[in-house]
Amino acid sequence: MATDPTSLLSVNAASGAYRASRDMTARNVAPAGQETARPSFGDMVSKAGADALQTVREAEATAQTGLRGNADTQTVVEATLELDTTVKTAVAVRDRLVEAYQEIIRMPI
Repeated sequence: MATDPTSLLSVNAASGAYRASRDMTARNVAPAGQETARPSFGDMVSKAGADALQTVREAEATAQTGLRGNADTQTVVEATLELDTTVKTAVAVRDRLVEAYQEIIRMPI
């Protein structure tokens, strides 16, 4: 059975992320009798989306400031590169979610 190396990487990355999230929630365990508010997966995705949107807004503001001549070139380039990384990450996550959805749809009932 031949395996696609990219699928192995994605499985390893996903399992590593799952273990990391479990470790994070395990560290948030409260003493007996006290409950802590653990963030749900939806909350984590929502926060990541809000952080990405904030990065985009900051990069746009920096670019506009640079166009007016009020920001140095290095600051504009750094903001643009951070924006590029954020967009690439968001697209990669979207692609993985669509791929997972398609896999679920193909499952026999």
